[in-house]
Amino acid sequence: MPVTEPGHRHSGREQRRALIGTGIGNALEWYDWHVYGIFAPFFAQQFFNPDNELSALLSTLAIFAVGFAMRPIGAFVFGRLADRKGRRLAMLLSISMGSAGSLAIGLAPTYASVGAVASLILLLARLIQGMAHGGELPSSQTYLAEIAPPERRGRWTSAIYVSGACGMLIATLLGAGLATLYGTEALEAWGWRVPFVIGGLLGIYALFLRRKLTETHAFNKEHTSHGAAPQRLSVLRGMWQNRAAAGRVIGVTAGFTVTYQAWTTAAPTYAISVTKLDSTAVLLAEVVALLIFIAALPLCGSLSDRLGRRPNMLIFALGMAVLAYPLLLLARAGQVWQLGLAMTIALLFTAMCASIAPAIFAELFPTHVRTTGTGVPYAIAVALFGGTTPYLQTWLASHHAQNYFTGYNIALLLVGALVVLTGPETRAKPLE
Repeated sequence: MPVTEPGHRHSGREQRRALIGTGIGNALEWYDWHVYGIFAPFFAQQFFNPDNELSALLSTLAIFAVGFAMRPIGAFVFGRLADRKGRRLAMLLSISMGSAGSLAIGLAPTYASVGAVASLILLLARLIQGMAHGGELPSSQTYLAEIAPPERRGRWTSAIYVSGACGMLIATLLGAGLATLYGTEALEAWGWRVPFVIGGLLGIYALFLRRKLTETHAFNKEHTSHGAAPQRLSVLRGMWQNRAAAGRVIGVTAGFTVTYQAWTTAAPTYAISVTKLDSTAVLLAEVVALLIFIAALPLCGSLSDRLGRRPNMLIFALGMAVLAYPLLLLARAGQVWQLGLAMTIALLFTAMCASIAPAIFAELFPTHVRTTGTGVPYAIAVALFGGTTPYLQTWLASHHAQNYFTGYNIALLLVGALVVLTGPETRAKPLE
């Protein structure tokens, strides 16, 4: 296993490998989750009783939320592994499990052939993916934050969401391409399997790339200073000692994850399945919004390296709180271009937060508990708030109560703004 010696400054080659290795694996995580959200309207009746279309879709989205519920467990298991045995090992195991879950969905039998067993297979696959992805993000973002130059950490860690958005973009383009080539009927019959199988195969490639990564200097230095076998409960004790930082992670993440899921997963799903807008046009509109989002991320990260993390976070939270209702009205106007414009504006504001969230979270915790301290509260917030967003938004919209969801989102954004105002400025903080 390649390692870096204590005192070693990561070379440009090591940093490039870090960007590629973490980026591809992280992109696959986001690809998996987005593929599920995008293709849910097409495969819902393949795993649940097709007699009730809305019930099948809601059941499919409920499993989407249940998969998120496994993320805190995965964050703790893989985070503890990363903090005790190394970030690299945790990243290898998480990508392996995530790929297995994707392949299981792509090759699963349908409700028509095995009945409720199909629903069970879908559930188990999502639980495996949820646990794996609960460990993927904190391990990869901690790794990248520790290997990045401190004065450019905001820009470097924006690569987490750049790669994630690229994964979503690939999923969206794949959905639009399959819809254009084969049509809705073929997608419902067999086309939905294609992106899941592709995700599993790409995971094998990502695993190969990650085997070449070196461990971070910060981790090696910590273990050289305190011995190769940290005390068994050191991670749990470290989390308790840093409980205020964990609370800040939850406070910031709640509004961010609801906003992100609402505009990248729930909005196009609702437009296709409930509003009945053309699926290809909706997916292409999301492609444009994601491309602009990807371009904005490194710029927002660089801005935080110059001016601090707090301005970025406040622009996001307060800006989206003010624009939430106007954007909702724009998205519900009944035209695809209006939906696309609303998604683009929402994602531009979201980029202010997404670009630097990994840097902020890493800067809040000491090395020996950084992955677990970042991952567990983040996963809890994502499970409670982000994972339930597509289901909650679709259910409320089906009862003509979308305004309640928007008010809920605004309240969480304001909580996040308060957390930022009362928390420390962490720009360029040493991570060793």
